[in-house]
Amino acid sequence: MAEKNTPRAQQLHVPVRPDEKAAIEKLAATTGLPVAAYLRNVGLGYQVHNILDRDRVDELARINGDLGRLGGLLKLWLTDAPHTAQYDERLILALLSKIENTQDKMQEIMRTVVIPKALR
Repeated sequence: MAEKNTPRAQQLHVPVRPDEKAAIEKLAATTGLPVAAYLRNVGLGYQVHNILDRDRVDELARINGDLGRLGGLLKLWLTDAPHTAQYDERLILALLSKIENTQDKMQEIMRTVVIPKALR
């Protein structure tokens, strides 16, 4: 086997139909690799992994921050601090509901990040 620093001068030409070309390009894009690198890795038996949708991961991070702030508010209320006496049970139940809804939203986004688009 050649050294890793040896330039790749040899090329393989593989005839494909237009639909096969599109499918290979789409699969390569899901891994973040150029088509040549994707095909080389697959051909050599390496396991290729999909990259995460960075926008969705950022959205999950924002939602996680929201959950942290909501949890902080709930913790503050549970401490029985004098300045939280104004909050009644309805507000706390609304806060718990919002936390639950936020968790549901987070789970839905996680499903779209983890489950490949072809299977959705």
